[in-house]
Amino acid sequence: MSDTLVSRSTTVDDPPDHARRWWVLAVLAVAQLMVVLDATVVNIALPYAQADLAFSDADRQWVITAYALAFGSLLLIGGRIADLLGRKAVFLVGLGGFAVASAVGGAATDFGMLVAARAVQGAFGALLAPAGLSLLATTFVTARERGRAFGIYGGIAGAGASIGLLLGGVLTEYASWRWTMYVNLFFAIAALVGGFLLITHRASAHRPRLDLPGTLLVSAGLFALVYGFSRAESDGWSDGVTVGLLVAAALLLTAFVVLETRVRHPLLPMRVVLDRNRGGAYLAMALAAAGMFGVFLFLTYYLQATLGYSAVRAGIAFLPMTGALIVTAGAASTVLAPRVPPRILVPGGMLLSAAGMVVLTRIDIQSHYSTTVLPAILLTGVGLGLVFATSFSLGTLGVTEDDAGVASAMVNTTQQVGGSIGAALLNTIAATAAADWIGGHAGGPTLLAEAAVHSYTTAFWWAAAIFAVGGVLSAVVLRPGVPEIDESTAVVAL
Repeated sequence: MSDTLVSRSTTVDDPPDHARRWWVLAVLAVAQLMVVLDATVVNIALPYAQADLAFSDADRQWVITAYALAFGSLLLIGGRIADLLGRKAVFLVGLGGFAVASAVGGAATDFGMLVAARAVQGAFGALLAPAGLSLLATTFVTARERGRAFGIYGGIAGAGASIGLLLGGVLTEYASWRWTMYVNLFFAIAALVGGFLLITHRASAHRPRLDLPGTLLVSAGLFALVYGFSRAESDGWSDGVTVGLLVAAALLLTAFVVLETRVRHPLLPMRVVLDRNRGGAYLAMALAAAGMFGVFLFLTYYLQATLGYSAVRAGIAFLPMTGALIVTAGAASTVLAPRVPPRILVPGGMLLSAAGMVVLTRIDIQSHYSTTVLPAILLTGVGLGLVFATSFSLGTLGVTEDDAGVASAMVNTTQQVGGSIGAALLNTIAATAAADWIGGHAGGPTLLAEAAVHSYTTAFWWAAAIFAVGGVLSAVVLRPGVPEIDESTAVVAL
């Protein structure tokens, strides 16, 4: 089967949900927002949950890591399950399971119950995210409408992390840490009802078979990779378990790639990733997510620990970036994408984000938000809006009907793995920079604050480098020219 859209004319027998496609987009956007913000909404609530459930500082990371491990390691199989069983069914099951797990987490009576609920959230998120994106890719296929839809979706996906910080701060300060879990019920139920009523299931003409050996290899490899970087963040890069996990991840993922080139029904057909535009989109998503942690993680620390912002005020401080990202993503997809090649949009977005990080290196212990932080996050928001909107669309463009789910899963997988690597790498670099600063300077009343700011600016320089490298690599990998979409056809198998 050729690597093109499996399609037929839209002028005869349009899909039943074609007329309500914009309502379908609203449902998918709500679900995507829930999944993305859940990676950060719990962060601010962690100290309160720790005090309530009486778990240790060493255990605290598992509330975050359990979600990341399950989500990151199961995304590819989640995407293929959507291809096998039908995207509407898998989308609805993912929503329902996510809602139940969130309710259990909010009602947790001990640490184990909370961590288990977070892991189950991640597992159902791994079903939900690729099913939702593949539904979007198969619902909007004409160039103009696809651009608008992916602009909205990409903007929400990129802004979800900052929205999660604000929402987490508001819920924790004015309600309870438990509401950072319960709030998912509102998102999930709304999307569940909307998805059931609005999305029409149509069976695919082909049903790909499940590649069980490939599933086991890639799930184990991604688990080892995400866990390895999580261990590096907490226990250091020289820790024996960390090294063992990363070596195992390299071996398992290499074996997976070799296997996929030889089996008849691969979990991840190499044609999906070897296309230059799709491969470039996956690479851009990974590096953008890695660099983005330089904004959310360390800027959150700076605003609260150094400038004394409350959790809510820190969340509000990110709103200009969120707005810039959403507006830019929409403009990139509707105005720029039909005229400007991705080879310009994605590297341009990366370089703007790098410039934002460079501006952030000017902070000190008495900086003003309006003169240092605000210009930086506006630049970064514009840059990430260009990257996310373009990459979400490119990552699913031109795949066959049978591969829509797994191509969508690759977009989410690279974003998740890139974020895990970025968090571990930048945290380690920042911790080393702070220790070196303290060791090289005489004690004083502001020594610790100065060391912290130095660690943040060091991380921002490294984040700028990650974005810059992403800009160069995406310029090399992405094809010149604007990708063509056949506007006389529409995918019909969901």
